[in-house]
Amino acid sequence: MMAPFSLMSVGANLLVKSLGLFSSASVVRCSCVAPVLKSFSTTTGGPPKRPLTAYMTFVKEMHPTISRQNPGIKNVDIVRKLAQQWKMLTLEQKQPFQDASSASREQYKLVLEKYKAQLTPAQTAALAVEKRQKVVKRKAIRRKKELNSLGKPKRPRSAFNIFMSEHFEEAKGTNMQTKMKSLRDDWERFSATQKQMYIQLAEDDKVRYKNEIKSWEEHMIEIGREDLVRRKERRAIKAKTTKDIKKKSKVRVLKAKAPKKKTGTAVKKTVESTKK
Repeated sequence: MMAPFSLMSVGANLLVKSLGLFSSASVVRCSCVAPVLKSFSTTTGGPPKRPLTAYMTFVKEMHPTISRQNPGIKNVDIVRKLAQQWKMLTLEQKQPFQDASSASREQYKLVLEKYKAQLTPAQTAALAVEKRQKVVKRKAIRRKKELNSLGKPKRPRSAFNIFMSEHFEEAKGTNMQTKMKSLRDDWERFSATQKQMYIQLAEDDKVRYKNEIKSWEEHMIEIGREDLVRRKERRAIKAKTTKDIKKKSKVRVLKAKAPKKKTGTAVKKTVESTKK
């Protein structure tokens, strides 16, 4: 159930007092989303969109006000302001947004069940495939962010990529697609001599990457992140480690088997006994 309108008004008034964000005219509008939920928008034949979290409900509701109060402000700065303001809110001030989010989730479940009920087996299977693909994509994005945060070296660029980065701004065309086509045509018209400089730069970049990735992978092993090391390199490192362990074990065995050197006193006694 949606929170009653009186609760919404209380939430809005608390926000007004704590943040001073709204004029009296906007208090009613910014009552932490309308008391009656709008039906979920869906793509053609697609599932209903997932409901917003409490924080995203807050952002969606307050974004227009911040934008209006700060003409010309960039969207990224608006979001940053809203994130700071959300942190400043007390649990009581956040409650109307939490209630709105909970109500949205409940309605989402009902709409989703109705949507699934009218699907054919083929559509259900296609939906499952799409869901798996989205999960894989999200994992790939998270992994890329993690690798970037750990400073993984960028892969080497091809000769054409180097050429493209140098001449992209001056390329003919008004959008990415036309510029790319123009650059590709220019590259195809280049002679082998003209391409040689970029080929050499690409070779140098391969050397750079080889050295950097080796150092990076050694560091990853040091900090216990072997899972990020290339499989081939991991096998080579394990083989080397095993070889070193066996070598050390062999040395210890040989030392244990080696006869002890006789002391000076023992040698003297041996000589005397021989004379007798």
